[in-house]
Amino acid sequence: MPNEPPSRARDLAELILGYGAVVGVIWTPEHLQRFLAPMVLVLTLSVVLARGKDRDELGLGWRGLIPSLWILPAAIALAAVSVFVAAKIGTLHPLYKADFAHISGYVLWTIYQQFLLQDFFMDRLLRLLSNETAAVTLAGTLFAAAHLPNLVLTAATLVWGIVSCALFRRYRNLWMLGLAQGLLGSASPSACRTLFITICGLGWDTCVIRERPRFNRARGYAKGKWKAASKKKAAWYFALRAY
Repeated sequence: MPNEPPSRARDLAELILGYGAVVGVIWTPEHLQRFLAPMVLVLTLSVVLARGKDRDELGLGWRGLIPSLWILPAAIALAAVSVFVAAKIGTLHPLYKADFAHISGYVLWTIYQQFLLQDFFMDRLLRLLSNETAAVTLAGTLFAAAHLPNLVLTAATLVWGIVSCALFRRYRNLWMLGLAQGLLGSASPSACRTLFITICGLGWDTCVIRERPRFNRARGYAKGKWKAASKKKAAWYFALRAY
């Protein structure tokens, strides 16, 4: 017997709670993330699988795989262009962590990000909104907003979020999208300016800002700096100087 379509109220509740949980974990102190992140991952996965969709409907099967293969070489070409331009203007530098475990783990994470974006958020938005273009745009906007307050990364993920949603609507396959995002996400730090900042302890009144080491071709990595600031000051510092 076919499953009854979910109600709009259920879709809206799952959308708000799911997005709130994901963003909440992102802004949680790192020592708590180790416990909360797996819980949110299992929770969102369970909510999606509870709908009873098959692998092809979820984008995890063979459907659309062959027609979507061009996405990966296109991402490779884009990454190569960005690295080439960075080498010409002098901003190219090694990845902060270039070991296989780190990169492979990041690619797995980008595949799951696409799973969340397409099968959790956009799937519900398509039922809540009558316009497919509006649903795709809003899904991409939610994806980008999760990367605030880094304005450069937010702008880049807004474009990629909308493009990847449109591509998923056409091919219904997550694999090439996840791999392409992992490739672009791994290449862009090497091509961007050398200042990267992480913020720890955003759940507390006082934050610690760490400027990751700057890379200099002659000297290699210089020593990073630590600064203490209020949450508000830390967020603005991150937004203005993240790249």
